[in-house]
This record gives sequence, structure tokens and C-alpha cells, in this order.
Amino acid sequence: MICPLANVEEVFKTENGAVYQCSRKNCYWLEFQDSTTSFSVSDFFLFKRRVDSIDIEQMLCDSSRSSDFEIIMPYRTDRCFILTVADILNLREVLDGAKFMIELNGQIKSIMRRGAICAF
Repeated sequence: MICPLANVEEVFKTENGAVYQCSRKNCYWLEFQDSTTSFSVSDFFLFKRRVDSIDIEQMLCDSSRSSDFEIIMPYRTDRCFILTVADILNLREVLDGAKFMIELNGQIKSIMRRGAICAF
């Protein structure tokens, strides 16, 4: 559950999850698997890198039961993600979309600042 006092804006959303940005607390909220997890900005990108580093091909080729899922415990959270291959792909989609939108917003702000400087 996102804090009711937080000032959040949707960054990216799919049918499987969403990422919101909280300007008041300078953090990101991830909604995934029916729960919400708060991340500092740096921890959010560390978590994304960790999810991206999962070797899905190895999971699919390995017939042992332990390769049917991946367990991820993000830094400074009380959350533990137990992810199947489908979950990993869905989470990657949410995180990739959020990262793209964050970078796009930064580029737009940069262009607008340059435009404001050139107008003077």
C-alpha cells in the first residue's frame, strides 16, 4: 500500500504491475504480485540490474526443481520476490518501461532548459 500522504505520479503501468514516483519522499513504488514495495532511487536501479542479470535461458534448460524460480531480496526492503520465468519477464517489462519513461522525462527537461536559455 502506498502511503496516503505521498505525492505519487504513475511512471509506467502494465496489466502485471506499475511503477510510481513519489516526489515527496524521492522514491519509487513498485506494484507487483499484489504488493507494493518502496525503493530509493539508487536501490530501484540496483534492483532492475539484478532482475536483468537473471539467466532465463539457464532456468529453462535446467531440469532441476531449484531452477523453476528465482528468489530476490532487494536492498533495504522487507520484501522477498519469488519469481518464475513468466514473473521475471513480466517484471522486466514493468522495470524496462519505467526506466525508459524516467530517462525520457530527463531528456525532455534537459531540452526544455536549453530552449529556455536560448530564448533569452
